[in-house]
This record gives sequence, C-alpha cells and structure tokens, in this order.
Amino acid sequence: MERKIKTNLINWKSSNNRKPLIIDGARQVGKTYIALSFGKEFYKNSVYFNFENSTELQKIFDKDLEPERIIKELAIFVGQTILKEDTLIIFDEIQACERALTSLKYFCENEPNYHIIAAGSLLGVALNREKYSFPVGKVDMIKMFPLDFEEFLWALNRKDLSEAIKDHYESNEMFNLHEIAMDYYKKYLVIGGMPRVILDYLETDDFNFVLASQKTINDSYIADMAKYATPMETIKILNAFNTIPSQLAKENKKFQYKLIKTGARAHEYEVPIEWLISSGIVNRCTKITEGKLPLKAYSEPSSFKLYLGDTGLLCSKLEIPANLIISGNSKFNEFRGALTENYVCVALSSNNYSLYYLERNQNMEIDFVIQDKEGNIIPIEVKASENVRANSLNSFIKKYNPAYSIRVSGKNFGFENNIKSVPLYAAFCI
Repeated sequence: MERKIKTNLINWKSSNNRKPLIIDGARQVGKTYIALSFGKEFYKNSVYFNFENSTELQKIFDKDLEPERIIKELAIFVGQTILKEDTLIIFDEIQACERALTSLKYFCENEPNYHIIAAGSLLGVALNREKYSFPVGKVDMIKMFPLDFEEFLWALNRKDLSEAIKDHYESNEMFNLHEIAMDYYKKYLVIGGMPRVILDYLETDDFNFVLASQKTINDSYIADMAKYATPMETIKILNAFNTIPSQLAKENKKFQYKLIKTGARAHEYEVPIEWLISSGIVNRCTKITEGKLPLKAYSEPSSFKLYLGDTGLLCSKLEIPANLIISGNSKFNEFRGALTENYVCVALSSNNYSLYYLERNQNMEIDFVIQDKEGNIIPIEVKASENVRANSLNSFIKKYNPAYSIRVSGKNFGFENNIKSVPLYAAFCI
C-alpha cells in the first residue's frame, strides 16, 4: 500500500542532519510494513529486530551502549552484514527495551551514518509508565496514522479520483463525480484506515471479514491495556474506552466521567485517559472559549471530547450493519452526526492539526477550530447531510471575522459568503 509517510522517509534518508528516526503510532497502522518496504526499495539490505518477545536481543544492550560493539553483536544475532548508509536497521517495538531507546542517543552522536528506524506502538505509554530516559534532541520523530481517505482511494486504485478531489478543493468548482466520491466515503466510514482491514476487504469484498479483522485489532488493544498497565489501571482504561460511543452519541459530546460509572471523578481517570491518548487509540479535542490566537491560551484542558483514531473501529464497536451506513438508511440517522465528526477528527489529526472545539454559549458551538498554515484561525462546522443551517458558524464569523470558514457536509464544493463548502470526502484536503 502506498503511504504518504514514504515521502518523509525519503527526505529523512537524504538529510545531512539525519538522526535515528522513531515512527510512533497506534498498533496496526502500518509502521513495521512501511519500514520494511522502505528498506527493501531504498537500501542494499535491511536488518529487522523486534524487542517485544526477545530477551536475547535485549541482552545485547545490557552492556555498554557503544555503537560499534552493538552493531557487531546485532550482525551476529541476525546473521547479516550491517553497513553504514547501505543497511537500514529497523528496531521494532522499541518501547520494550529502554536501553535500546537510550542507545539512539549514542548512534546520533558517535555513528550517525548508521541508518536506524525505530517503531513503537506504545512508546508514549511506556515512557510515562516507566519514566524512561528519552533521547531528547537526538532522534527525529514522526507520527503515523491509519490510512486517510486519500490513501484509501489509492489502495482501491482510484488515485485519479483523489487527484480530481484535490483539484476541486483548490478551485471550489462543483464536482461532477460528487455522488461517486460520496459512495467511496461511506465505504471508508465502515472499513476505516487500518491496512489489514483494507486488505481483507480488497481480497474478499465481504464486510463480514472486515468486521472480524476490526475485532482482532480491538482485542489487541485490550491485550495491550493489560500488558502495559497495572490491573487496576487496566479496568479503568477499558471502562473509559468502552464509553466513547455513548459519549459521542450525546448532543453535547464533551467527555463526562459519570458515563463511566456513577460518581466517577476526573482525578480517577486522568491517567487512564492519557494512556488511551498516548497509545494513539483515541484523539483528544480540547475546548476553547475564544477563537483567537494563540488558541492554546484560551483552552480549558479539563473540558474535552474523545474520538476513536479510526472510523472503522468505531463502526465495529457500535455493531452497526455496514449496509445501513453505506445505503444512508434513516435508522442510523441519530448517530450519523457523531460518526461524521469522528471521521473529520481523524482527517485533521492525520494532517497534524492541534484539535480544538469552541464553546461559548448555546449560540456558539463550533465542532473544530484550527490554525491553518498561514496562521489563520479557521472554524470548521461538520454536517452529516446536506442540511447546512449554521447559526453557530454565523455567530463565529460575526464576532471573529475569520479569513474564511469551512463547512464540511454532504454538499458539493462551493464558496459563498466567505464559507468554503467542503464535501465530506474532501476533508483530507484541509
């Protein structure tokens, strides 16, 4: 599968200031695959090491952290030659070995010509839990996400459609293939962006296989909770995780602890929620009270929404039949808005925006507020259908006079009254 992150890896390889690279992201988003395929395409050879289940491998790092000694022992361990610049060294699940993580500092300082990519599914969790000594300033970092809708179209051999969508996003002209693109969007809601799930769909064209694959991923997340948290924390993490669909089903989607259990308090669930965020399983969108720069200065960290990191996994947790979503069946209307918001959140996260929503009073509630590349504060209103009445958005425009506003909905492209109409399938362009 073609992934956008490949461009970042090519730039990293050719950089004169290259450091060991850490790819962080949730389990199953494709970190190992992209590292292996990149090594195969751009290096003479690759050597792969997985720290999660190999005590013998970890012992190599128990001695000193002198890079040349480590390289010699790794070469013996794997039975391959490791050459500067010509071999890609892949450290997988590096969060399982603190000493290997620390060694990256010495590779950066003393042997920068060894090309190292490290991947970690629960790196943030491990760092918080174990108080690891992170090699600050000695590594390059990149976050990896599930496939966004554009990459999904690539996987379905529809790059022509994704290119046309981008062209119309720039021009704001009506798109003649709007309904076709909407049909693909609805499929993406159900399938999501996990590579394994997409492959199962491509191989079978059967949503039962999609659901089974999503359940396997969900089960692996639960297993990680038990592995990388104390028993008491695991229960709280799982309880918080399981309430996300009901949190999003509310008209006010702000996370409420009482939905976890009666009498639950923020201080009880602060660590479990941070665990879910650090693992990449969920995305947090923080409340702001003003649509001004800097957004962070007007944030209320105690008020937030949590969205799942993949729309397909949200659909599988809800156990909604795929045909209801794809056909637009009215039986699904009540939760359609929440699923649509989750989808837009995933798209914005994949484009590395800091996530905020604005809430001032009942007359001004904006789903997302971002700062664009030019430094403009942009309000984003999300509508699941073509009904685009926008009292809150109009109130925001009147008060803050943004450079422009965005409405993501089922409507076609357009630009009117300084509001950019973005079809749901084009959210990846924002």
